[in-house]
Amino acid sequence: MEKLPVNKKIILFDGVCNLCDATVQFIIKKDKNDVFRFVQLQSELGKEIISYIGVDTSKTDSIILYEPGKAYYYKAEAAINIAKELGGVYTAMAIFSLLPKKITNSVYDYVAKNRYKWYGKKNECMIPTPEMKAKFL
Repeated sequence: MEKLPVNKKIILFDGVCNLCDATVQFIIKKDKNDVFRFVQLQSELGKEIISYIGVDTSKTDSIILYEPGKAYYYKAEAAINIAKELGGVYTAMAIFSLLPKKITNSVYDYVAKNRYKWYGKKNECMIPTPEMKAKFL
């Protein structure tokens, strides 16, 4: 894991999910402080990170926020922490961290469970444009 940037937060995402892809594109546009790097869960590096931090993929399959050497978050907690980093009006999502995880994760799980049905999925992971390549590991 020594090849990971220690000063960046890494978002692991479902590379075939259209909702996840749109979310990644949104985060890239709003990430004015260049906080995030992105890795597809299906990639070799994604699998290596998941194994290293010990996340049970049967409990989450759509988003993980990893701060190398510090912590990792998944489900609603990951989404809330990402929103906080984006600043501005997105920091208001921090209010949801006051709710019990059981509630926020239930909402998250409902969306995650239905994401392919509602938004569709790709046959293969997205290939970043040359301009975006630096954001992906």
